[in-house]
Amino acid sequence: MKKFTLIHLFFAFISLATCLSQPCLNGRYASDVFTNFTTISNINYGQNSSFTGANTPLALDFYSPTGDTETSRPLIIWVHGGSFLGGTKTDIDVLNLSQRFALKGYACASINYRTGFFPIDSANAVKAVVRAVQDLKAAIRFFYMDKATGTNLYKIDTNQIFIGGSSAGAITALHVAYLNDPCEISGYLSPTTIQTLGGLEGTSGNPGYSTNVKGVLNLCGALARYGWLEVGDVPLCSIHGTSDGTVKYNRGIVNPGTPLMYLDGSRMLHDRACAINVQSNFYTFPGAPHVPYAGTSASALAYMDTTENFVRDFLVDRLGCTETPLQLANAPLQLAILYPMNYCDGSPVDEVCLGAGIEESTELETLIYPNPTSGNISINLSVYNQYQIQIVDMSGRTLEERSFEGVTQSIDLSGYKNGTYLILIRNLNQETITKRIIKQ
Repeated sequence: MKKFTLIHLFFAFISLATCLSQPCLNGRYASDVFTNFTTISNINYGQNSSFTGANTPLALDFYSPTGDTETSRPLIIWVHGGSFLGGTKTDIDVLNLSQRFALKGYACASINYRTGFFPIDSANAVKAVVRAVQDLKAAIRFFYMDKATGTNLYKIDTNQIFIGGSSAGAITALHVAYLNDPCEISGYLSPTTIQTLGGLEGTSGNPGYSTNVKGVLNLCGALARYGWLEVGDVPLCSIHGTSDGTVKYNRGIVNPGTPLMYLDGSRMLHDRACAINVQSNFYTFPGAPHVPYAGTSASALAYMDTTENFVRDFLVDRLGCTETPLQLANAPLQLAILYPMNYCDGSPVDEVCLGAGIEESTELETLIYPNPTSGNISINLSVYNQYQIQIVDMSGRTLEERSFEGVTQSIDLSGYKNGTYLILIRNLNQETITKRIIKQ
């Protein structure tokens, strides 16, 4: 009799544990099971120096279902767009996403982070990305700290933290997840500069706590280098329009009004993820522009509905639910144009398992700006390599030669006479590209 009772108690416990471990029980996280949400605004999660050196407090808005009794909820941290020059935690896209997912039972946080950089060039843009990465990591640590110290004010399951956002916010989230070694950005910033900025972890607050996340929600974003996504990294969910003129769907120059640098868009990241067996849910908006779901028009709301459903499917899958998908993935468009690159240890990125529909580019792509110029020019190359640069006048006389390793280089032409010059850029394969520049 005693044995029978213990066995039954054991199975009763297992049944209870199974019931409690079903996060989508009664539709929670998969549908709108709440009718309202509660917002706590301007919660301080840290502080740091802006690009001008001014002390900048960092705040977030927290969204949760009204009347919720759950004490361990998945968290989505949303990051706004704005080209790293502006934007706020109340931008309409992240506001709508926070509210919509709060109604499903998620806790959501929409964060402010440090924006702004000057001069507007590739090197300073990379610094702005690093600052945003540092701030998002501080926000992640904030919730780990709340849980670990026993406060548990926000009732977060720290095993179920997701990060994402639109445009610059998606770029930030992708770099938090996949940029994990300073050497990966050594072609953009020197080790001394990275250290001066505070490293990739930064000093924005809540040191000593984890920054681990469960997945990335990439909405119209990109990664500087597709190879930073590596075996064993967390899954990603991507949505992108093929006519995005700001952050390219495939690979191209990010242009928020000023061309800055080459980035690898969602199309590149999806095929890279598939090649290394990292889960990648990818939805293409054919012909859609940048962040088409932001706004209140009928078109924007239709795009938002699709975005919500596709992200919902990714999240419930990551939570271990078996809900029927609401928005099936469609076929990617365009070819993913890959290019040779190496890991930090110098070994080549292995793309052997990449399937059909992918091309490898060895073309030497170069962006030089501003042109015309009255002083400095920035040279941004598509592939990390060793290069030799030669500047010649229109008579063919060499005025300057230099070598460098990386993807960016700045040259001061303020001492040159006004006129037209040629810049010849040659890599180790002796591929050469010639650009005409005007000094005025």
